[in-house]
Formats: sequence, C-alpha cells, structure tokens
Amino acid sequence: MSYTDKISTVRGELRSIVQAIPETMQGFGTLSENVEGAGVLDRKQKEMLALGMAIVQRCEPCILLHVESFRKAGGTREELGDILGVAIQMSGGPGVMYSGHALAAWDEFAK
Repeated sequence: MSYTDKISTVRGELRSIVQAIPETMQGFGTLSENVEGAGVLDRKQKEMLALGMAIVQRCEPCILLHVESFRKAGGTREELGDILGVAIQMSGGPGVMYSGHALAAWDEFAK
C-alpha cells in the first residue's frame, strides 16, 4: 500500500472516530488549534517537533500526517534529514526504521 493510500485510510479512520466520539474529538481539535496558534514557535517549527516525536513514539499514522503538514508548512527535505537525525539519536534502531517511513512518505508526497 502506498503512503498516499495509507494517509487516506488514516483520514477515514479519523472521520469514524469523530462520528463515534464527537465531543472528545472536538476537545482534541480545540487543543490542537490552541497549540498551533499560540506560543513563540511558528507552525513549521512545531511540525518539526511533532514529526520527531511521532518517529520516536513509532506512530506511523502520526508520521504520515506530520510529514504532510511539515511539507505544507514550508519544510524541506534537507530539514527533514535533520529531524530524522535527531529522532534516530533519541530512539536508536527503531528511530532508523521509522525514519525510513518518514523519508519514503516525503518522497512519495513530493511527486
């Protein structure tokens, strides 16, 4: 399955969760909006952090969503490389494997 297909599946699953527990997801959405709009870091910097954390946490759906958001926020493949390096430093072998997912997703989304 391609990363484009995987992210589409993730979005469908998220829609199902919103239908099942709308109040909870509304609260999560409000939290996300507040985090994205507040503070001294810009959106791209926050996506860098979120992507690194997603890799360290080994959350492939999170990785896909944050690779996409990082690209949309103006991130570059070179910056992604730095993020991957930090994630690998902080998580060892699993970070290498999940960094591979992030890089492959980037390259597929960039086409």
